[in-house]
Amino acid sequence: MKRVMRKIFVDFEREEKFLNEMAANGLALTQYSFCKYVFEDAPKGEYIYRLELLEHPINHQESQDYIQFMEETGAELVTSYHRWVYFRKKAADGEFTIYSDNDSKLRHYKRIMLLFWFVIGLNMFAGLLNLFLGNLGSSIGRPPINTYLSIVSFSIAVLLLLFLVIPLRKKIARLDKEKKIRE
Repeated sequence: MKRVMRKIFVDFEREEKFLNEMAANGLALTQYSFCKYVFEDAPKGEYIYRLELLEHPINHQESQDYIQFMEETGAELVTSYHRWVYFRKKAADGEFTIYSDNDSKLRHYKRIMLLFWFVIGLNMFAGLLNLFLGNLGSSIGRPPINTYLSIVSFSIAVLLLLFLVIPLRKKIARLDKEKKIRE
């Protein structure tokens, strides 16, 4: 039986935890689109899920090679969303980790950080554009709705910085520190 859940996650580790909890309760992910998870009944605890942000779009040859490599190790590509891929592996096959070392985990976190900065940059651009248009419109007697929209865009950028970039930066710094200790 199919079940649809609508949730939003901005932390891929929390999303992974959610998917693994659902699998432990007997629901296996079959499809994902923005904020929409589709599950089907499965034996409880059958799968372990892992998410990854690919370096290139999914149809790029390097991404296809990587997906093929993951499938050769026993993982299954369940679904993808832009550059995010959702893998699963049967729990009976043992532990499922994508990153065997700090360097690969560090590269993954840095790809995610780049994505966050891109989204923040878009919000800042939209905010500046709306501020400019708001000032232009108010000088000819129009209500300053664009000025209010710029405040919303700037607020979103600040929230993204506080709740996404700073915690991820701390994880990156911790991994960098561990890397230096091991060298």
